[in-house]
Amino acid sequence: MDVIIIGAGPIGLACGIEAEKNSLSYLIIEKGCLVNSIFNYPTNMTFFSTSERIELAGVPFVSHGVKPNRREALEYFRRVKESYDLKVNTFEKVLSVEKTGDIFSVKTDRDFYMSSNVVIATGYYDNPNLLNVPGENLPKVKHYFDEPHPYSGHKTAVIGAGNSAVDVALELYRVGAEVTMIIREESIKPSIKYWVKPDIENRIKEGSIKTFFNAEVKEIKPGSVLIKIGNKTVNIENDFVFSMTGYHPDFNFLKNSGIKINPDNVPYFRKSNFETNVKGLYLAGVVCGGINTDKYFIENSIKHSGIIIRSIKNKLRM
Repeated sequence: MDVIIIGAGPIGLACGIEAEKNSLSYLIIEKGCLVNSIFNYPTNMTFFSTSERIELAGVPFVSHGVKPNRREALEYFRRVKESYDLKVNTFEKVLSVEKTGDIFSVKTDRDFYMSSNVVIATGYYDNPNLLNVPGENLPKVKHYFDEPHPYSGHKTAVIGAGNSAVDVALELYRVGAEVTMIIREESIKPSIKYWVKPDIENRIKEGSIKTFFNAEVKEIKPGSVLIKIGNKTVNIENDFVFSMTGYHPDFNFLKNSGIKINPDNVPYFRKSNFETNVKGLYLAGVVCGGINTDKYFIENSIKHSGIIIRSIKNKLRM
């Protein structure tokens, strides 16, 4: 096989399309469902990008609003897969990638594959950044958010200052949950979606969403959350905690595949073709940013696919 692509997110699909167009033998392997990360987004999530900016290979993405929602994106990427009849194995987890000579051995929980090249396009959404505080493993603590309905009437705490935290806080507030935001910084992040920013700022200003800035979570208890602000300790009554502190790539998988990780937790790759220090092993999409998960996203990563597949095709010609 010419190339195995690990991950069937938008960028993995884009790599598959380029391989298909260039008549390369390929297989996309995904441990979950098609575009698994998008499937696990909050039910009511709206994308930051407009639909035309995340279109793949000329397949039109028409949405009801200027910015597509989760349901529309799932439908769109299913249509992309069908349009190009992409070869995708879903619900098959890659366990290891090893290179012997010029050939990669890719072991999964279902099979074993050999390939001349491998593209890792696994993103980061499966690995939440942990607080590492007592009580973080309690059932009441959530690192992902689906729908607000179950939490109506409950005391909820949202940890974080980014888009995910703000979206969760607002959705909980709108269904009648008592919402408290716990933020390490002195304000919400400046990167908050511009159409959401006035809403959260007004809710905080009027006290509808109680917010503690410059606050650090020290412990999560069954009925409360203990935070520290300067020299002061505050115990907040609480039923559910949503820890929206971000996510990171599976660094162990990258390291075990032979990829070097620099001291800033960013994997090594050549910017010219996205090839790592392991010849024939490439990175594509948001995984390239390592811990800097806001550097790459669908909109500015689609181009990775064409660059990578051209590099592979040129090497195969030699």
